[in-house]
Formats: sequence, C-alpha cells, structure tokens
Amino acid sequence: MTHRNHFASDNCSGMCPEAVQSMLHANPGYEVSYGEDHWTAQVCEELRAVFETDCEIFFVFNGTAANSLALSALCQSYNSIICADTSHVETDECGAPEFFTNGAKLLLGKEIDGKLQPESIETIARSGREIHFPKPRVVSVTQATELGTVYTPAELHSIHAAAQKYNLRIHMDGARFANALAHLNVSPKEISWQCGVDVLCLGGTKNGLAVGDAMIFFNKALAEDFAYRCKQAGQLASKMRFLAAPWIGLLKNGTWLKNAAHANQSAAALEARLEKIPELKILMPCQANSVFVRMPPALIHSLHEKGWHFYNFIGEDGVRLMCSWNTREEDIEEFVADIKYSLSKA
Repeated sequence: MTHRNHFASDNCSGMCPEAVQSMLHANPGYEVSYGEDHWTAQVCEELRAVFETDCEIFFVFNGTAANSLALSALCQSYNSIICADTSHVETDECGAPEFFTNGAKLLLGKEIDGKLQPESIETIARSGREIHFPKPRVVSVTQATELGTVYTPAELHSIHAAAQKYNLRIHMDGARFANALAHLNVSPKEISWQCGVDVLCLGGTKNGLAVGDAMIFFNKALAEDFAYRCKQAGQLASKMRFLAAPWIGLLKNGTWLKNAAHANQSAAALEARLEKIPELKILMPCQANSVFVRMPPALIHSLHEKGWHFYNFIGEDGVRLMCSWNTREEDIEEFVADIKYSLSKA
C-alpha cells in the first residue's frame, strides 16, 4: 500500500532499511542488558571513529531527553543558558531544560535566520547584576537551526570565541546534524569539537531510526556520573542493544549522510518548484531539509482538506515543509499539483 507523504515532519518517516536490518540482526539470542552489550560498544567505537576523537557516548530515547540531560550536566540550577529565541530548547521542550537543570534560566539571544549571534552572547554574558542574576554558564546552538539554516564552521568558531571570553560551555542540539554536514560537505569534527562543542546531541530519529539519540561528550569530564542522570530520568534502556544496533546500519557505508543528502536535495527540489508559483513566497534560505513558505490561508486550508499534513510555523500564513530520507519525487509533484489546482479554483 502506498502512503501519502507528510511534509509536517521528518519524524513521519519510518526506519530506513539499513537500520531495520541492523536491529533484526541484533535480535536473536541473549545479550547483556543496560548497555553492556557488544552492539552498544561497537556503535560507540564507530562514532569515535566518525568524529576522530575519544569521547563518552550515551544513548537516550529522544531529543528532548538528550538536550535537557546534557544541559543538566553542563550547569547548575543558579546558572543560565544562552540560546536563540527560536531554538528547540526554548520553543519545543515543554520546559524540560529548566526541569532537569532544577531551574537554570534560558536567556534568549538575538538571532539572524535562526542563528544565534556572537555579539548577543557577549551582551547577555555582560548583563545582569552579578549575584542577583543567574550566572551564564552554557551557550546552546541548534544545527541545523529551527528555521532550516546551517551554521558554518566560521560562524561556530565565532560563537566559541565569544563563549571562551566568559568561560561558557557549548551544547549543540544536533537533531539534524547530518543534514548540516550534507549541506556543508565538511567532516563531523569540523562543526563539533573543533569548534569548541562540549556535548553534541546527535539525532538519529529524523534520519532513519525509529527511536534514539546519541549523546556525545567531547569534554569527557562533564560526563562524570552521567549514567546516573540517565537512569534517574528514565532514559536507561534495559535492552539497550535495540537503541544502539540500528546506528550500525545508519553509519555503515555513510548511510546517515546519504539519507541526509537525499532529504536536503528533496527540499531544494520542492523549493525550486514553489518559487515558480507567484502566489507563494519563500521565507528562509533552504539549506537543510526544510522549506519555509508563505501561503494564502485559503490555500493552507484547502491542502489540509486534501489530506496534506504540515505545520504553520511563522505566523498565520508561514508554513514549514519538511523532507525526509525517503521523500519521493512523485510526492513533491503531487503536492505542487494540488497547490496549483487549489489556486486555480480560488
């Protein structure tokens, strides 16, 4: 049975075949539980090879847990976390960062096209009334951003330089880190630890896994007792091999980057078609796997009536369209055809 693609989220896609096969391969027989299995050990070694450095790695069920627990390891309850006002930790985590840090305050910095600006980091770090103000301790960046843009290595180095001035640690929400890599065509280390990132929450769910994010501590000292945080937060999987093993299929032969490149290319193809429709306006640069476009509200309603799923993201008429590792050319063509048809009947 053929299912209509949903452009609402890359979470709508299923598992990629390589991840499925790895999970099935890990299924027979018995394995040691709670992450002591050889599958988990193998994935950790492969991730260390991918990032070309020694690091501590943990697996949790989702991105909210990854981001929130990472931030809890980076700061105390009296600290603050500097992030863009459009960042996922601010807009889409239901207060989880504040909850798991026992109250650390999110301070919202100026962003341009979704990217936190170094000058804003310095302004916030210098503000406040000393002990009367939550002490800045962490900078959190999202790669790719919530608006589908990508930090370049130079931009990340500038953020690191600003953070270093005030002894701030750097957390990277990498739910779509693979999409950023595919866009930039650089090595993983060039936009992670070489840019001063202390901990990266590497997303797999949006790139072909069913569940599970990898938390990579490049600053290993910050990972002390982190396993206890995972256990306390309900994030320690008893059958950990089923979180870890699919990563083997995703990483093997560069599947994770091929998946991300396909999603990016699909978004670029969708953008190119939408740009030719006069009634629509592209709102953001298409650098990863999302297209932000302004549509007449009547058109949005018509497309929803036809069964297309997508979210309003920027105001009443600004929508976000997400492409995935398995977005098909015919999905794009059918969607664009429905847009043209609806506009012709308006």
